[in-house]
Amino acid sequence: MPLASSYSYPLLGAFWTILEIFLWVLWIWILIYVFIDIFRSHDLSGWAKALWFIFVLFIPLIGVLVYLIVRGGSMQERAQQQARQADADTRAYIQQAAGSPSTADQLTKLAELRDRGVITAEEFEREKAKVLAS
Repeated sequence: MPLASSYSYPLLGAFWTILEIFLWVLWIWILIYVFIDIFRSHDLSGWAKALWFIFVLFIPLIGVLVYLIVRGGSMQERAQQQARQADADTRAYIQQAAGSPSTADQLTKLAELRDRGVITAEEFEREKAKVLAS
């Protein structure tokens, strides 16, 4: 066991190294997220964005803490708004790429549903009027 006797890195040292790496990754992630939020924010003017950017860039720890205290509550709202917009854009693209069914296709499907007994004749007529009206 010559390898084990020459190894002098204690378990607590390994734990602290892993913790430090985790905290550095977390710090970099928060810093990048704050920079993204600065430029995503539509309620800040260009000068305000530039000042926040310079503040966070040159005094990172204090700048990030101040930014999170002052504007942290609205960060989640902006992220949700961007996610909703991306979802709506994706759905619109998929609908546009798939193409909308023609009126004849819709009427054929309605007739099949009526013939199989899934919908009644009254529901068929009501849906038919909607399809023909649009």
